[in-house]
Amino acid sequence: MNDFLLQAAIYLGAGAVAVPLAHRLGLGSVLGYLVAGILIAPLLERVGSDHETVQHFAEFGVVMMLFLIGLELQPGLLWSMRSRLFGLGGAQVLLTALVIAAGLLALGLAVPVAIALGLILALSSTAIVLQTLGEKKWLRTEGGQSAFGVLLFQDIAVIPILALLPFLAIGAGGESASGSGHATSSLIADYPAWAQAVLTLSAVAIVILVGRYLTRPAFRIIARTGLRELFLGSALLLVILIAMLISYVGLSPALGTFLAGVVLADSEYRHELESDLASSKGLLLGVFFITVGAGIDFDLLMAQPVQIVSAALALIALKGAILWLLGTAFGLRQRERWLFSMSLAQAGEFAFVLLTFAVSSHVLAPDIAAFTSLVVALSMLATPALLLTYEHVVAPRVRLGDTPDRGHDTIKEEGSVIIAGMGRFGQIVQRMLVMTGYKPVVLDSSAEHIDSLRKFGIDVYYGDAVRPDMLVAAGIANAKLFIVAIDDRERAVELVDFVHRRYPQVKILARAADRDHVYRLCAAGADTAFREMFGSSVAMAKSALVELGHSDEDAERKARAFDEHDTAGLRHLMEVWDAELDVFSNPTYIARAKSRSDEFAELMAQDEEERER
Repeated sequence: MNDFLLQAAIYLGAGAVAVPLAHRLGLGSVLGYLVAGILIAPLLERVGSDHETVQHFAEFGVVMMLFLIGLELQPGLLWSMRSRLFGLGGAQVLLTALVIAAGLLALGLAVPVAIALGLILALSSTAIVLQTLGEKKWLRTEGGQSAFGVLLFQDIAVIPILALLPFLAIGAGGESASGSGHATSSLIADYPAWAQAVLTLSAVAIVILVGRYLTRPAFRIIARTGLRELFLGSALLLVILIAMLISYVGLSPALGTFLAGVVLADSEYRHELESDLASSKGLLLGVFFITVGAGIDFDLLMAQPVQIVSAALALIALKGAILWLLGTAFGLRQRERWLFSMSLAQAGEFAFVLLTFAVSSHVLAPDIAAFTSLVVALSMLATPALLLTYEHVVAPRVRLGDTPDRGHDTIKEEGSVIIAGMGRFGQIVQRMLVMTGYKPVVLDSSAEHIDSLRKFGIDVYYGDAVRPDMLVAAGIANAKLFIVAIDDRERAVELVDFVHRRYPQVKILARAADRDHVYRLCAAGADTAFREMFGSSVAMAKSALVELGHSDEDAERKARAFDEHDTAGLRHLMEVWDAELDVFSNPTYIARAKSRSDEFAELMAQDEEERER
């Protein structure tokens, strides 16, 4: 018991230390777990940890991940993304797998081995890429959406790859999965082939029928109890039972749980299932990646450093080139092609899962899997450097170099008001100014969005407001007002700083995402920064007070008082704001914010007492 607790403490402690550090360095949680595993490997050897047993336990996190991926695959979402998902994603997986397999065949590997490695290495890291794109606010760009579509297809492709690998084992002269170590729990291995087929199809049919007709009424009954822990326990039980059933007929547990997730994708309990299982999945996946890191063969790396590093670099270059060509074929603009190709050039976390399965299915020899694991890990470790290169080297040069596929519009008029960004925020500002008699010059960098707006008769110029020549053509030198309404936080700060320094006479109003963004924009030179959801949030709170029994006049007075107090608080708190610290890490800021919150609560309490009198 003490040994188990010691091992658990080592695994969890390593993750608790390494993951925050990895986030701080911009590496992401998956790389944090891998690094943690690498660092604690010597310690695990000293305490006699059973690495394989822990890894088998942690693989249940992969099963849960595929169940949650299945839950995300709603028909409406898939249809709306059909071009990127099936067109771009399908082309990427097939073309990359074929090219890698052809190269490995040329190096003398057997056909089944080459095909297996081609399929495994065609996948990219969903965890690293989506986390980074989200943090950098790139997910909503054209390149980010294309990357998301490809990653979603890759996640789906894991299932047919899992199903295909045992057949490659037969072609390689090995045993199928039903007779391999992976599926030793199969209860039908001794049955005739036709009986195995019938029982396997029956198990799949049971999963579909249970997911479709029995789970919903069962979850409905459980939900009525109001016990969240009971719902969580039932969800875990469902995943475990499906995994057991599918494994007993010789299939991968991940295949069954993925199928169950797809069946439940339209269920009214989908979001609750996701939220309840997400934390358990994250913990188990974290342990899984720690075990992967701890199992990396550094003796092999030291023995063949040139071959392994060269293979990792070749993989990144090859995948990047294929992604660039596909991005060109599917009409991505140049900057978006760079983001698309550089973000997906690595191998992914599912490679570790598939390599383990391929070894247990006798498709790959352990030494080949060990070599490939090192290549995968190195390519993942290189991803942050690739994306930093895109952000600080590629994107600025492409943006300023006027090399997009669609030429920027020629601006034929100057305006006293210039608006940068025509999203949901900028549109409201533009409409109100136009209805009041002004004609602002509007710039936006999304060609598709501009084409849509022009159908409604709205004049928008295609161009990047960060480009000095675009601002000059729009009349920035003689403008009275410059409105920054773009949704990219960092670019908004850069744009405000540039205009403030070059054209200090121009008043600048800027859209802010939150309080910290307000401070950054004001520090860069914005005259006023407006939080994008503040007004509507205050309006909702005012309506909530009315619904709770307050008069319209009282609710209006309280909303106005809150607005004035919060606006004054922004100025007051900016005195202790530190650009080097997050507001949640600044103790002086937190103390002053609490003090102002208490002051306002006292004012409202006094107001309530006066109202009751």
